[in-house]
Amino acid sequence: MDDVQDWLNHGGNLLNRRFADKETKISPGTASRLRLKWKFNAGRDISATPAIFDGTLCFPSWDGYIYAVKASNGGLLWKKNLQHLTGLNSTGAIFDFDPNITVSRSTPVIAHDMLVFGLGGPAYVVAVKRSNGRLVWLTQLDKHSKALITMSGIYYKGHFYVGTSSNEETVSIEQCCIFRGSFVKLNARTGKILWRTYMLPDNFGQRGEYAGAAIWGNCQERQNNRTDMPSTDECVEPENHSDSIIALDLDTGKIKWFNQLGGYDVWFFACNNVSNPKCPPGPNLGADFAAAPMMLTTYVDGIKRDLAVAVQKSGYAWALDRDNGKLMWSTEAGPGGLTGGGTWGAATDEKRVYTNIANSDRKNFTLQPSTKVTTAGGWVAMDSKSDRVLWSTADPSNGTANGPVTVANGVVIGGSTFRQGPIYAMNAMTGEILWSYKTGATIYGGASVSNGCIYLGHGYKVSVGLSDPGFTAGNSLFAFCVA
Repeated sequence: MDDVQDWLNHGGNLLNRRFADKETKISPGTASRLRLKWKFNAGRDISATPAIFDGTLCFPSWDGYIYAVKASNGGLLWKKNLQHLTGLNSTGAIFDFDPNITVSRSTPVIAHDMLVFGLGGPAYVVAVKRSNGRLVWLTQLDKHSKALITMSGIYYKGHFYVGTSSNEETVSIEQCCIFRGSFVKLNARTGKILWRTYMLPDNFGQRGEYAGAAIWGNCQERQNNRTDMPSTDECVEPENHSDSIIALDLDTGKIKWFNQLGGYDVWFFACNNVSNPKCPPGPNLGADFAAAPMMLTTYVDGIKRDLAVAVQKSGYAWALDRDNGKLMWSTEAGPGGLTGGGTWGAATDEKRVYTNIANSDRKNFTLQPSTKVTTAGGWVAMDSKSDRVLWSTADPSNGTANGPVTVANGVVIGGSTFRQGPIYAMNAMTGEILWSYKTGATIYGGASVSNGCIYLGHGYKVSVGLSDPGFTAGNSLFAFCVA
C-alpha cells in the first residue's frame, strides 16, 4: 500500500504542498473521465479538506460532528458529536455561527493511532482514537472568550504543533482587543503543553496595547532544526510578528528568524463604519497569511535553494530562503481584498506554485498571458524559480475562489463559491479547464486526492458566508474518481 496517497493534515504532509505526489491515475489525459462515485450526507456544510489514511476519510462538519467514512464507498465508520465528546459548550467565537453547536473547522491531523484537531471556540485541542473516535485527551490553549483554533496543525516525532486564533475583532470598539496569537508544542500522547511562543509583545491584559496576530497555519522543516540568524531590520519592531512568516526552534520555541512582509492590516468588524473616529484608517487589504508556507527546493538564479513559499491575502506570493528568511522572490498573483487574495492554502509540485485568488472585493483581475480582465476569482500558476506568473484562469461561473487549491500529477483542482458549487480540474501547465462538476452548493474548502479519486466537501452558509447572498449551504462530501 506504499503507493497509495495518504493525506495527513490540511497541507497533505509535513511539507504542506497540497500535492498528491503518488497520484498516477488522475492526469491531464484522464481528468475528463472523472465521475461521481459516491456522496456522503452530513448534517451541515463541510469546508475542511478531508484527511486520508489507510482507506479512511476523516473530516468535521459544521453540524458539530467529526466523521470517519470509508474512502472506497463513503460508508460511515463512526461519528462523534463534539459537544458530547468533550463536554465543552461552544463559546460562540466563530462569527455569526450558532453558539449552541461546538465545532471544528479544520482538517484533523493523523497522529499515529490518533486524530488531533482544534475546536472553533473554546480554544481546545482534542485527540481521539482514529479507529473509533474515543476521546484520548483535550487541552485548552487559550482562555480568552473569543479564542479558537483555525488551523490544522502538524504531528512530528511524537509532538503536535499548533497555533491559536480568535474572533475578537467581532466585539465592539470599547471591548477590543487584548488577544495575542501564540504557537504551541504539545506532547501528542498526553496533550501536555511543552512550550508556547507569543507573536506580539505582552499587553498585560490591557486594551490599547498590542493585540491580534492570530496563527492560521504551520509546516515542518524535517531535514534539520538549524537556521542562520539574519541581520535585523531597524524599521521592524523585534517583538511584533504580525503578518509575518516565522521560523521557530522545535526544541525551545525560540524565534530563529522572521520576515514581516507588510500590509497595513489593522481592522475589526466595528470599523466597517469608516466614519467612526475611534477607528484606524481603512478598511484595507487583508495582509494575513491564511495558510502556512510550503516547503520546496528549487534553483533561484542558478543556485539551489530550500524555500518557504506562501501567498498572502494581499494577493502577493513570497518565496523566502528557509535557512534565514531572506526574500528570494515575490510577485502579485492577483488582486487582494478584505478576505483575499490568496487564502486557505496554495500548492506546489516544485516546478510551479499554484494559488487561488478569491478576489473578494471584485477588482479588475488581469489574466495572464491573455491580458483579459475579469472581476471574478480564479487560479494562478507561477514559476517556482522566479517571480514569473505563467497563467491565470478565471472562474467561469463568475464566483469568488476562496478555497485552497490542490495539485496531482499535472492537474490543479479548485472550487468556486458560486451558489451551484462547481469544482474544476485544470491543466497544471496551461490552466486549461479539463473537467468540471456542479456539486450544488458553495465550495469554500479544498480537495484531498488519493488513488484516482478527489474528495471534497461543499456548503458555506456559516460564519462570514452568512453575509454573502451568493454563498449557499450544503451537507455533502463527494468522491470523484477516474472511470
